[in-house]
Amino acid sequence: MRILILGGTGFLGPHLVELAMAKGWSITLFNRGKSAPTLFDGEQFRAIRQLKGDRDPLKGEGLKALEAEVAALKARGERFDAVIDNSSYVPRITKASAELLCGVTLMYQIVSTISVYSDMSVVADESTPVATIEDPTLEEVTGQSYGPLKALCETAAEVACPGKTCSVRPGLIVGPGDDTCRFTYWPIRIARGGDVLAPRAPKPDETSVQFIDVRDLAAFMLKLVEDGHHGTYIANGPQGILTMEEMLGGIKGAVSNPVRFVWADEAWLLEEQVGPWMGLPLWIPQDKESFGAGRANCSKAFAHGLHCRPLADTARDTIADFNKTTADRPADFAWGTKRTPGITAEREIELIAKWKARTPAST
Repeated sequence: MRILILGGTGFLGPHLVELAMAKGWSITLFNRGKSAPTLFDGEQFRAIRQLKGDRDPLKGEGLKALEAEVAALKARGERFDAVIDNSSYVPRITKASAELLCGVTLMYQIVSTISVYSDMSVVADESTPVATIEDPTLEEVTGQSYGPLKALCETAAEVACPGKTCSVRPGLIVGPGDDTCRFTYWPIRIARGGDVLAPRAPKPDETSVQFIDVRDLAAFMLKLVEDGHHGTYIANGPQGILTMEEMLGGIKGAVSNPVRFVWADEAWLLEEQVGPWMGLPLWIPQDKESFGAGRANCSKAFAHGLHCRPLADTARDTIADFNKTTADRPADFAWGTKRTPGITAEREIELIAKWKARTPAST
């Protein structure tokens, strides 16, 4: 198999490269060479063809290197089995790449996001309507525009490569290399041991969380390429419902230090200004408006080969990677500060004390 990866040096890309190399595939990368520029230097990567340029044709050398590659492929009567576009955020830029490459690839696979769905009150599947944006020419990616722009990127790819596109919509991508540290907060905090503050919904058994290990996502994407499956897939895990309590308990099983969860009612946490999703990561308050959160229907992806490794494996590997990459983080890195998710150790101690004083029997 011959693939072209647009990007390749961020979070997902290196895992795609590693798996594709293990399969003996021919790999070409196209990126700016700014993120981890030496990542694929060395004799073991000599077979990887590395092209430099900019996804935005209006910047720098733009797509000139890709244009030359396309011309060479056409001259030889060759093509890619798949283009994997894991760095699409602006429809105009997606359109430019897809139009250029459509004639020399059997598949144009785009990494989208589950954030294309704006209505969290419903359980989404691939047929659920996606979010829209008032000005489709907008190119500023914000928390509000991210999902709708990704949906427009999917459309741009399909218009440019009709019948050839494969849109993969992952949820929260976690595991080794994740620098957002949202899921990471929990394995690192639980590994520290002691009393751990955790959110308790009014009906804990009806909560659900979803995420996908980056390595499982990469393996699924390459399987779709191998099997020639086009279309749209929600790629999230695990298979079946996973409650917040089960997730934290599963992580606890992967560490050795004694841990006791202090389950505080989510209404009280909100009163104490603890933020959902980022303050206590993956927590979304339980209400009608968020019923579908953590419940996306991923049955199509599982039917087409998605496999999710055990939670404990993801937790252990996340801890190991976090400890290994300490030098890569800012010297002032601290949970719950600046843009880092979680809460500070001091804030957690304060909140646990207040909760226990309010409900002495709580655990």
